[in-house]
Amino acid sequence: MSTRFVTNQRVRIADRDAPGHVRTPVYVRGKEGTIERVLPRFLNPEREAYGVNEGTDVRLYRVRVEQSALWPDYDGPADDVLELEIYEHWLEPAGHSHPEGA
Repeated sequence: MSTRFVTNQRVRIADRDAPGHVRTPVYVRGKEGTIERVLPRFLNPEREAYGVNEGTDVRLYRVRVEQSALWPDYDGPADDVLELEIYEHWLEPAGHSHPEGA
């Protein structure tokens, strides 16, 4: 099955205000990272939390973000990273931006 993103692809985590049950931490929004691995599809947790899922599912990706990209004053080893799982609708190709609120 094809996926929107592939391993080692650079991506940007969307920077949008999303109140409510959201699985994307605020501190990674707007940051760039690399797809570490492609994971299966799961029920959309942002809709499932409110009982309005209607069976929709979304692809999950493990994204690797450099610690120095997250914390400008980070003084740990240069190769330190954070790996986190982000749903596809929060990702876009690196260098691409959406209008505010999109």
